[in-house]
Amino acid sequence: MGLGRAACIDDLRTLARRRIPRFAFDLVDGGAEDERNLRRNSEAFAEIQLTPRYLVDVSTIDTRVELFGSEFDLPFGMAPIGMLNAFWPDADLILARLCAAKNIPYVASSAASTTLEELAEAADGNGWFQLYASSDDDVTESLVRRAEAAGYHVLMATADVPAAGKRDRDIRNQLSVPFKITPEVFVELITHIRWSLTSLRQGKPNIANYANLLANATSYADVQKTLVSASFTWEHLARLRERWKGRLLVKGILHPEDAEKCVALGCDGIVVSNHGGRQADFGPSTIEALPAIARALAGRIKILIDSGIRRGADTVRAKALGADFVLTGRAMAYGVGAGGSAGADRAFEILQLELVRALGQLGTPSYSTITDSILTSATSKT
Repeated sequence: MGLGRAACIDDLRTLARRRIPRFAFDLVDGGAEDERNLRRNSEAFAEIQLTPRYLVDVSTIDTRVELFGSEFDLPFGMAPIGMLNAFWPDADLILARLCAAKNIPYVASSAASTTLEELAEAADGNGWFQLYASSDDDVTESLVRRAEAAGYHVLMATADVPAAGKRDRDIRNQLSVPFKITPEVFVELITHIRWSLTSLRQGKPNIANYANLLANATSYADVQKTLVSASFTWEHLARLRERWKGRLLVKGILHPEDAEKCVALGCDGIVVSNHGGRQADFGPSTIEALPAIARALAGRIKILIDSGIRRGADTVRAKALGADFVLTGRAMAYGVGAGGSAGADRAFEILQLELVRALGQLGTPSYSTITDSILTSATSKT
């Protein structure tokens, strides 16, 4: 099966899995522990039923969205993913340029394999920056200053990494810092020669924004300590709100009371997220957590959601349950892994086409007019 025959995101995942060594594929594809939360994220979306309505003129479908002072052509953007160049070389820049070309937001990860400055240039005004608050305040301040200088206007503070997620796949694959070529890894490299040669030409991926700080890291614990802080609290977030003059989002909100606190601190939005099921293997899927949060916020700030989006109709489901915008990470990454730039284009096309067709079937010619009226009676609105 080639890219032209890839009918859905799962097809692109299958293609990517064939092209990429297992240890690299699992780094992005895997979740925490037994991966129940990873699976539940997409399964919960699929369980939400929508009621088609017909005899409506849907010859023109409007998918535009206004968000944080910008108009985007579609109601979804690229979620941040760290070390994505280990999945496929130059994946960061491929996706940033795609988002610029398609006029959707690209969220650059603090842990990206490409510097935030390069990604801001590639995103061409559509870049947002996702911040991990470090245990070292000077490191955090340095990233904030660099984000300002690079022209980012939206900062996304990540709250859901107080401790490193336990990812069993990475343990089984013996991933380590520095990276070691075990016999198993060697076999994967020679049986995925295109990935290996492309990676060799591009150079060893690292966490570019912290390259100097991580030069002497000997374990993932060292990396974790540098990247994130286990003591990041509401007081720290309040200081960040005062420090950052642009739009501030908080990523990793799953409880209505935490959402309320974000409003009280003057944040501009939240991202309902469980880190794609990569941090903890318990708790709700994001779409299950969304309705209660939406009711609590009542439109006072913007609500974004990620984790589990695999179909264009998932964007509609999220809107019907209270989200203003959707971010998708793995879906776009699978496209890059399946075919580089052409694969990324195919992932985008699939999600866009599915979204437009869903709106047509629902008799809703404008995404902005979606309400919970499209939910079937069998779908819980709680």
